[in-house]
Amino acid sequence: MAKKQEQIDIRHYDVIVAPHITEKSTLVSEHNAVVFKVANDATKPQIKAAVEALFDVKVTGVNTIVQKGKTKRWKGKPYTRSDIKKAVVTLKDGDSIDVTQGVN
Repeated sequence: MAKKQEQIDIRHYDVIVAPHITEKSTLVSEHNAVVFKVANDATKPQIKAAVEALFDVKVTGVNTIVQKGKTKRWKGKPYTRSDIKKAVVTLKDGDSIDVTQGVN
């Protein structure tokens, strides 16, 4: 049974890549929401399960955004940055996540 629990935890760590800290995400945090960079193939139920398991909070909603990679030039040659998927996770009143701390 413990082995199955370890596999679930490993998948949760693959879903949530990093916290996304910007001015806009700190404004959203005042309304009990947190923004994370997530895997491009992650679904909303997977994101909800991962946040609830890793941070021990209750999630009330998940909104996702795919930010398309910009085309840039380096030494005269064009390249495209990678696409990034972000998730705005709304938490139940009273719950909070301190993104400056590490994960359990």
